[in-house]
Amino acid sequence: MRHSILALLSATAVAIHVPMLPAANWPQWRGPAFDGSSPESDVPAAFSKTEHVKWAADLPGPAAATPVVWGDHVFVSSTDRQARSILAMALDRKTGKLLWKHEVAPAFGQDDRSNYASPSPATDGQRVVFFYGTGDLVAFDFAGQKLWSRNLQKDYGPFAFLWTFSSSPLLHDGRLYMQVLQRDVPVNGRGRSDGPNESYLLALDPKSGKELWKHIRPSEARQESLEAFSTPVPAQLAGRQEILIAGGDCISGHDPVTGKELWRWGTWNPTRITHWRLVPSPVAGGNVALACGPKGAPVFAVKGGQNGAFTNDSALAWTTREHRDVSADVSTPLFYKGWFYVLNSDKRNLSRIDPATGRIHWTGAIDSRAKIEASPTAAGDKIYVMNHRGDVFVMAAGDEFKVLHTAAMGDEGDKDLRSSIAISQGQLFIRTGTRLYCIGK
Repeated sequence: MRHSILALLSATAVAIHVPMLPAANWPQWRGPAFDGSSPESDVPAAFSKTEHVKWAADLPGPAAATPVVWGDHVFVSSTDRQARSILAMALDRKTGKLLWKHEVAPAFGQDDRSNYASPSPATDGQRVVFFYGTGDLVAFDFAGQKLWSRNLQKDYGPFAFLWTFSSSPLLHDGRLYMQVLQRDVPVNGRGRSDGPNESYLLALDPKSGKELWKHIRPSEARQESLEAFSTPVPAQLAGRQEILIAGGDCISGHDPVTGKELWRWGTWNPTRITHWRLVPSPVAGGNVALACGPKGAPVFAVKGGQNGAFTNDSALAWTTREHRDVSADVSTPLFYKGWFYVLNSDKRNLSRIDPATGRIHWTGAIDSRAKIEASPTAAGDKIYVMNHRGDVFVMAAGDEFKVLHTAAMGDEGDKDLRSSIAISQGQLFIRTGTRLYCIGK
């Protein structure tokens, strides 16, 4: 009898200690790998406003910010349409219940195409950092207590952008990175008049918000082509850790510890067109760094391990100059299971590209009446993306282009929706103009 009890206890102990497959958080705009992908496999393929909805939370206003998820916390940057303010919010992942909400500033936007709550928050599991087009940068703990705040415009000078500035914070390896790639002269009264309008990469201590270093990033671009709405991205290329920056008609790699520029390649704008602002962020995969030229320009892959400045194609592994359908004016490409997926927001098509050769494996048309400016995300051999009106397209990440499912998640009046779909713990987090949906099997 005693041996039976011991055997039962032993078996129970073994059962308790069997390791579970890890459930991935979604801590930044581009996910845990900074490339739009999640390692999770058991994710929904079909859903609707009523099918597989775990919960749906009402939002006080529109925003292009993607929600980020850590454990049982969902962090959301938002506007309040009625109060004309910008908010930092936290929801319970299991129920959608509001845990806390803070007004950051009484501001909404400066143009009719976007608002100040376009940047996505970022978290490292200990704190969450929110940034807004007003320049407000604020950190909270998970209980909603403010840890610190500062305003980049007040500290480093007013932003010189024609449109509402947006760039998401990057939390990586114990540092908080912010980039401001802006015009060198004021525009419409915005920008410094008492000194130079410099573009820069900033590293801060995430515990205190204090500056660790500031690296000035010059560029030969002119006027609006100096403006970038991209986000810095960490990458390992040829065994070296780098921070990638795209904007000002070029892409560059920087030392994460010092900000020193290691290399740059440019340009996709040899004639120095003055209105080529840049929106897509860089992405790394297969030992190349990808940069997307704007407004129908090609995609460029820079070989890893570069040093110095390059103005010709010697630093490139390949480009899509001969494939005019392959371009990304707004959406940041996805890297998933060894392939790049490039979304052409204007032509509504998706291309699968071999990172080693640049060979176009396939290009497929997405049947969307509205533009698609959100960035694709992927898990479980499925790619997810939402158009301006809130229609979500689920596509196969496989050897042939295939649309698996389409779900109309938007509401009447929804337009210009640009939030990417976050994936965490087997669930999809879909943000429309008025709601945040948690979708799970």
